[in-house]
Amino acid sequence: MHPRNGPYEQGMLDVGDGNLLHWETHGNPSGKPALVVHGGPGSGSDPGAVRRFDLTRYRVVLFDQRGCGRSTPHASDPATDLAVNTTHHLLSDMERLRLHLGVDRWLLYGGSWGATLLLAYAEAHPDRVTEIVVPAVTTTRRSEIAWLYEGVGRFFPEAWERFREGSGTDADTAADLVAAYARLTGHPDRDVREKATADWCAWEDAVVSPEEAGTPYADRPDVGRLAMVRICAHYFSHGAWLEEGALLRDAHRLAGIPGVLVHGRLDLGSPPTTGWELARAWPDAELTVVADSGHLGTETTRAHVRAALDRFASGHPAL
Repeated sequence: MHPRNGPYEQGMLDVGDGNLLHWETHGNPSGKPALVVHGGPGSGSDPGAVRRFDLTRYRVVLFDQRGCGRSTPHASDPATDLAVNTTHHLLSDMERLRLHLGVDRWLLYGGSWGATLLLAYAEAHPDRVTEIVVPAVTTTRRSEIAWLYEGVGRFFPEAWERFREGSGTDADTAADLVAAYARLTGHPDRDVREKATADWCAWEDAVVSPEEAGTPYADRPDVGRLAMVRICAHYFSHGAWLEEGALLRDAHRLAGIPGVLVHGRLDLGSPPTTGWELARAWPDAELTVVADSGHLGTETTRAHVRAALDRFASGHPAL
């Protein structure tokens, strides 16, 4: 991991609809621009991601997507309107942030939900993207959502049954479950919201439990957990407002953009199939499947990511 200092600049960007996005920049103000796109959706930016970059050569931009982190209004408040928090709003926000910071083109970095969002951005604005680095590939297809909130339950039947019971319904499909949790996490009664949030996080922690990382979802601060789960359920109950398979179908728009995809062979929540399909549809991308890694990644995963970021900083995109 590279060393880091605090941000050299930060602010709140008005993106409309009453939303202010928190952003900050790290590293060299004259360095290669790079945007870190966080996961969740709704997890908020991770300052630790900055350490994957050589800050003597990169100008790294972090931002909190609508409703989470230090952006306002916060989704932990049930009065916050999520109707203006969709994938298309976030794509518009990213472009507004690029213009605000005076960036012409930037490298995109992010995994899990961050991978979905940055792929959607790159396919919409390929002329604004220099390279892409993704640890943990997802495209948030409804089939992927169905696997995470239903299919993988065959490995964790007890935990999945508790997750289903937490929905307050007799639903047994992912679509019905995430819709039920979307309603519960927007409930005016805080106790109802907190129980639904705890039940959701318990399921997410069960899925990553073989990675022996503890309980990373339940361990989040209360306000952050409330916002993340509410936003997750909101996005997944709408299929992220993406036509099924659209990101793979339109991967030809990424032609000429070098990409590095790193995915864990043991990722139960997001099996390697999606990364493999994306690499086949995007000839300029190289997929590395890490044998001993799951969704959260290992030091091997991080080593591949650092190597890619160092290479791109040096102006050597060849894979």
